[in-house]
Amino acid sequence: MAAPTKTVPHPGRALAALAALIVIMLLGIVGGNLFSPSQWHKDFKVGLGLDLSSGTQLTMKATTLNGGTPSADEMNEAKSIILSRVNATGNTGAQVQTQGNDIINVSVPGKTTQQTETLVSETALLNFRQTLLYQPYSATSSTPSASATPSASASTSPSASASSTATATPSPSASSTSTAKTSAKIVPAASPSPSSSAKATASPSGSASVSPSASPSPSTSGTAFGNPSLVHKDVLALFNKLVCKPGDTQAWKSQVGYQNTTPYNNPDVQVVACGNNGGQWGKFALDVAKVQGRQITSATAGLSTTSNQWQVNLSLNGAGAAAFSTLTSHLYSTYYSAAQTGDQNAAILNQVAITLDGNVVSSPQIQGAIPGGNAQITGNFTQAEATQLQNELKFGSVPLNLKTLFVTSVSAQVGRNQLDAGLIAAAIGLFLVVVYAFLYYRGLGIVSVSSLIIAGTITYLAVVLLTLYQNFTLELAGIAGLIVAIGITADSFVVFFERLRDEVREGKQLRPAVESGWKRARRTILVSDTVSFLAALLLYYFAIGEVKGFAYTLGLTTLIDIVVVFLFTKPMVTLLARTKFFGNGHPMSGLDPTRLGARTPWRSSVRRDQARRRPDPAARRSTASRNPGGS
Repeated sequence: MAAPTKTVPHPGRALAALAALIVIMLLGIVGGNLFSPSQWHKDFKVGLGLDLSSGTQLTMKATTLNGGTPSADEMNEAKSIILSRVNATGNTGAQVQTQGNDIINVSVPGKTTQQTETLVSETALLNFRQTLLYQPYSATSSTPSASATPSASASTSPSASASSTATATPSPSASSTSTAKTSAKIVPAASPSPSSSAKATASPSGSASVSPSASPSPSTSGTAFGNPSLVHKDVLALFNKLVCKPGDTQAWKSQVGYQNTTPYNNPDVQVVACGNNGGQWGKFALDVAKVQGRQITSATAGLSTTSNQWQVNLSLNGAGAAAFSTLTSHLYSTYYSAAQTGDQNAAILNQVAITLDGNVVSSPQIQGAIPGGNAQITGNFTQAEATQLQNELKFGSVPLNLKTLFVTSVSAQVGRNQLDAGLIAAAIGLFLVVVYAFLYYRGLGIVSVSSLIIAGTITYLAVVLLTLYQNFTLELAGIAGLIVAIGITADSFVVFFERLRDEVREGKQLRPAVESGWKRARRTILVSDTVSFLAALLLYYFAIGEVKGFAYTLGLTTLIDIVVVFLFTKPMVTLLARTKFFGNGHPMSGLDPTRLGARTPWRSSVRRDQARRRPDPAARRSTASRNPGGS
């Protein structure tokens, strides 16, 4: 029978893996400033919560669509949707609270991004409306009135570019002099032909090629496209009056009397709007809403399997699917063929404008009848654009009218004093742990302190990375979770050291004692950390507010503890066991067999074995006297 193979420890590999992990984290933080050390200080910043740094608070008043007082269920639904909007951008520590019967307070810590501010302030219902008229913004020409008869120049052949980039979010830099761009498109979720691209239609005669641009060429800027005869005369008058400057999402409403009322929330009336159309800013006249945001069941951004481009996958409920099928069937059968021949009026009428808070966030063209309620919005999106549109579709439907009363900036006050007190408590606790480690474990205290330093370093780098890429913000409760990590890390090396000392008490030499002690300690450490992580996970799932921050950092530091104990603590003890100071059981090493009460201390055993092998001088003299001649 073959002898069992002995596992040879390789501490160098574990330490190399730890070093590689730290280097990767540092590279992730430094990023493009790798060769600019003077800029590194800007990268190594930790996002602080509203109780520790500045932030933004928005106070909004809620009313029902008919102007009444909302119910508790409607307020809770609005609160949930707004919180989902903020958290979808990566922010943590954001809070949404209701006050009284109709007030909603939103607190966003840290330096609020434009995207988050937009998602919080855009509190109207999401609607899908057919585009009846569109006119691109022109800074050089006056705004012409749209007549009841389509302009003769409306049939001007567009300048389409298949390689152009369409955006789903407003582009302040877009102007009438920009190159015409291919609009976004809505296509069925399942393409009828495997060989067709993501822009193919469901019709057998549909083409996979890029359709003409809905945006007019620069030479026709200032011309309204569509069919004015489909627009109600009052709405047409507002359209002729309206001027939509690039990037304007609020000021334009005062031109048409939308600042005090919100007719764009009424799905049963035609409205005017400003927004983006294939990368070109302009004004719209829109039909009644055929599909509402509340009918959306899911919206996800992802890469197309056929074109490898970003798209948004959209699903509707039963009522929404039926209404969307009717709308897309009508537009496709009526306008698609003419749009393919270069008729820009038909191209505009073949668009469905997605409006949020009265602004057009996307105006995709219909590429086929879409039954079943599953569709894809394509258009050469970037990942950020697709994610933005996904969030607007997914979290855009609030069952109330929300009017922003005021926006205030918040500065940290009491939180700073509490932070100082918490840091002092952490420093005292860390000092006591270090003193205890050196008094009780002596030389092994070096490993203990080093483990704490490594764990602290990785935790800091992890928090910085989360701040950079996930807009993570650290609150007082989160700092408490980080302080608890001191105890978690200390518990792990205490378990390992005690198992190791037990092996030494059994009389084992240090090297094999390290491996056998580690096998026993490893299971206990994993069980302990698993319980701690599950507790943090459940607490994060069920808790609300600041408690979530505590649970998040507790779970993070628990995972870091496993990394440190496997890649640093154990390998370092293995290396130290090979030194004379620890290997010979020096009294100051913390592994002295005599001090630990070993049954058969390995140091004494070695000396007895050496004594047995050493010749007895008395016996040597006796042998020499009996054999004086040496024979």
